[in-house]
Amino acid sequence: MNTTSCPISGAGLGLRRSFMDELDTFDHHQPADFLEVAPENWMGMGGVLGKRFSHFAERYPMLCHGLSLSIGSPAPLDEAFIKTLKTFFDKHHIVCYSEHLSYCSDDGHLYDLMPIPFTEEAVHHVAARIKRVQDILERRLIIENVSYYAAPGQEIKEVEFVKAVLEEADCDLLLDVNNVYVNSVNHRYDPVEFIKAMPQHRIAYLHIAGHYNEAQDLIVDTHGADIVDPVWQLLETTYQHHGVIPTLLERDFNIPALDLLISEVEQIRHYQSAYKAANRVSA
Repeated sequence: MNTTSCPISGAGLGLRRSFMDELDTFDHHQPADFLEVAPENWMGMGGVLGKRFSHFAERYPMLCHGLSLSIGSPAPLDEAFIKTLKTFFDKHHIVCYSEHLSYCSDDGHLYDLMPIPFTEEAVHHVAARIKRVQDILERRLIIENVSYYAAPGQEIKEVEFVKAVLEEADCDLLLDVNNVYVNSVNHRYDPVEFIKAMPQHRIAYLHIAGHYNEAQDLIVDTHGADIVDPVWQLLETTYQHHGVIPTLLERDFNIPALDLLISEVEQIRHYQSAYKAANRVSA
């Protein structure tokens, strides 16, 4: 059972400007149960687009998935930025806020999500920073397991690193199912065992997305393609082990027609309904 502080359910969709008008034509049936945006793309936005965002934030439960908190950076936290986030969240009644368990800045922005070394020292560093962010925001931070292509200075396994950060920081988890699959291929581990090891009571919601097969043993996490069968199967396994958890479809580029995105959202709902039906029968 989900016991985190993120009060959502069902299947969600990442909101993109390209289909905002079309999404707004659904009067009697909402094609998604909640929406998600990167706050950096909307903070300070005024005019017509600012009003459009406010409209969707009033109509749907709205989540924010950040890009630039840089929680693992060696540089000091940008507390002015975090306070600006808090103002934005309060203004638009943002339901919950997630960020990547990585870093993207030092003296300046690196424009990529860099892997945090899997070490005990890094656990303490990141956990202390998460606690400070939570104090400023006055809300729990949800941390996402990320895809990575190198593990510099690794002393402990990825799965143990993630669990240790969650426990020491007392924060919640955005479990990205596609990232688990991508990393399991690139770093040769069992994705099901990773999923099972995640603390169920800390899982706030899930991400699912597509990727690009660069080679037989190298997958690039692109969010630019349809979801493949092995990832759908891993999502089904996640529900079987942890129960139905709110799940969001990510699509960041090569964005298809809205009806195709909605069909993938409906596929998420299908797996959620199938689990619930099977659970009722077994009970």
